[in-house]
Order: sequence, then structure tokens, then C-alpha cells
Amino acid sequence: MSTGIFTTHNLTTDLARKSFAAMITRLMPNGSAPLFGLTSMLGEDTAVATEHGFFTKTMLFPQFQVSAAGQLAADTTFTVVSTAQLLPGQIHRIDSTGENVIINSVISATQVSVTRGVGSVAAAAIGANIYAYQVGNAYEEASLRPNSLIINPVRITNYTQIFRNTWAVSDTIRATQTIAGDTNVAESRQDCAAFHAADIEKALFFGQKTQGTRNGQAFRTLGGLIEITGTLGYYPSYMSSVNITTAGATTNLTQLEAALDPVFNQTTDPKGANERTLFVGGVAKKVITAIGRLNGTYTLVDGQTSFGLQFSTFKTSRGTFRIIEHPLFNSNVSWQKMAVAVDLASFNVAYLGDRKTQNKEFNQDGNCADDNGIDAVGGTLTTELTAVIKNPPANAVIYNLTAGAAG
Repeated sequence: MSTGIFTTHNLTTDLARKSFAAMITRLMPNGSAPLFGLTSMLGEDTAVATEHGFFTKTMLFPQFQVSAAGQLAADTTFTVVSTAQLLPGQIHRIDSTGENVIINSVISATQVSVTRGVGSVAAAAIGANIYAYQVGNAYEEASLRPNSLIINPVRITNYTQIFRNTWAVSDTIRATQTIAGDTNVAESRQDCAAFHAADIEKALFFGQKTQGTRNGQAFRTLGGLIEITGTLGYYPSYMSSVNITTAGATTNLTQLEAALDPVFNQTTDPKGANERTLFVGGVAKKVITAIGRLNGTYTLVDGQTSFGLQFSTFKTSRGTFRIIEHPLFNSNVSWQKMAVAVDLASFNVAYLGDRKTQNKEFNQDGNCADDNGIDAVGGTLTTELTAVIKNPPANAVIYNLTAGAAG
């Protein structure tokens, strides 16, 4: 690969008239940009500014944790770590004993008054640091309406990134006949489009969010799936770790499921709650296949989407993964061992205004931009977009899948 204008200097002697197939084989099986391609099927957002964002809310499941001192069977005032989610009328089940208690009043930030043994399980001593989880609420007749619980929205933003790729051929090479491929102009256009899609694809995975100046002008890059999945600030407050795993020398089924299962902990689309798409490198796919073979618990079943994308199906006890071997992941040794689980139901792209892939050409009949007097034809593809990842915890990244193991 080189830069600049394609001239006869780039025309290799191998293109002299011999016996060749009529078309140049493009060595990008399954498409070079499957994730970017899928966005056209998922729907698109429109950004109205270079910083594009949205708000998310995570459903609250009120709970409390008994303090380190524990509680006696006769206690009706509990000392807890926090009463932030508690309201009178809530019924909570003590995790260690199965006893239900009803909250009478919230005394302070760390104390609550309860009625014990609400139901068939009698009051019993509660050990230190035991949790109690809400299992509903109940109110007496003619009761006053309760206070409301508030779910604070989380703001997630990203920056639009400008992608540009150019093709150019001299008028001499345009007029030169070759024996393979389309015309030199058509081939150059096609190459440019492939580079453009691949550059966007890589940013959607590997981009890191930033803004500043470059060459004296405003400059921005978008945050991709890997960065956003690895940022705890995008996760609900009750989650304490991100879904990023670095595999060891070998990986067994238990370890693989531990890395992937968290993606099913919350969803934005109940219809697709138990399905994720897993983009993998070639080595990673072999590892996942080996794990299934060594454990005798599953096999990969080949399939094809309605729009022609090849995939294999991998089922765990929590859900289903559509495995797609990503050709760009196979471009280097490190990425070959990588797997990225994506919740397509909560992923898409947002184009800034009308900046969805524009094509501007020079010295082309009927579509002429400023040519600066150059004896050549060419064009530039420009796209400005950002990634929209509405449910970061529903995605996951595994690095260094090297070998499968039993267990």
C-alpha cells in the first residue's frame, strides 16, 4: 500500500496481457466491516452537534445490608449500611433466613424500623453484613400514598469523528487498458470505499474519545466499543467491575462463561435479551471450538443471517452468541486472539446532520470539484459519525484467547 496519485509507475508488469481471471480477487472474506455494515440494518441516529449523547436509566431493585454487628431475633430497629433505596411499606426478604420484614419508617441514613416475621417464616437472628432484597410492597386500607423512588439518569456522550479517504489516478493510467479487474477508475473507487469502511469499522471497536486541535483546527475522535465497555463510569452504580477479561495460557468453559455471562445481566430489548453477537479473531474462534469439544457440552452450529453474513452459534446456560470471525481481527497476531461481544439491540451510529458518506470527485463529467489543474481524476469519501452504545454492560471484551482446556 502506498499514498498519492496512482500513475503508470504503480502499474506492475504482472498486469501485462497473460491468462488471468477477469476480476481481481479481493481477499476480505465475509466483508471487511461487518459491524459497520450491520448498522444499516439497525437504524441510524442523527447528531445535531459534534458532541452527541443520550441518557440511560437502570431499573432499581431496592435492598439493604445489615451492619457488621448483625441483628437479634427480637430487634425491630435495624442498623444498615444505607437506607437510600428504602421506603415504608416495602417488604424485604432476609437472604440468610428467608424471613420477610416490612419497613415501618426510615429513621436515619443508617437506621430503619421494621416489623419482623411478616408471613410464615419467624424472626431469627441475622448475621453480620447479610443482605435483604425487596420482594414487593404492601399497604393497609385507606393508607396515605407513599413517597416516590427516583432513578437518576446517567449521561453518556461521544464525539463525532471525521473519516476521509481519497482515490486518484492520472489521466494516462485512466486511459490505459488492463487485463484484470474493472477499469482503473472503478477499481480505485472500490479500493477507496473498502479503506473508508474499514477505517470506520476499526474506530467503532478501537476508537478512544478525545477532542482538541490538530493543524490549528478542531479535531475529535470517537470512543469505540472497547473503551466504553472498559469504563466503569458508564455502568450502573451497583456494578463494581467492567466486562474486560485477559485470558490466561489456557481457557476452560467455566472461565469463558465467567467472562461472557455478565452481558446478560441487563438489557434494553426484552425480545433480544438472550442474544449477543461475538466478533472474534481466527485464533479465538479455534479456542472457543476447542473448549466445546474438550468439554463435550456444545458444538458451534453454522448459520447465515438474512443479509448473507456468515456466523456460528454458541449457546451457554444464560444465552446465545452469534460468532462472526472478523477479517480485520485477523490482520495482526494480538487481535487474532480477541473476542468482542456486542449487544446489537443497543448499538448504532449517529451521523452529524447530512454528513453520511459524501462522495466528491474532481475532473469527472457532471461531478466536478476544484481540480487545481492536475492531470488526473479522483475523489474523496467523507463521513462524520459517532458510535452510540446505549447499554455498555451488555458488551464484553476478552483478550489473549490462546488455547482451550477442559473444565
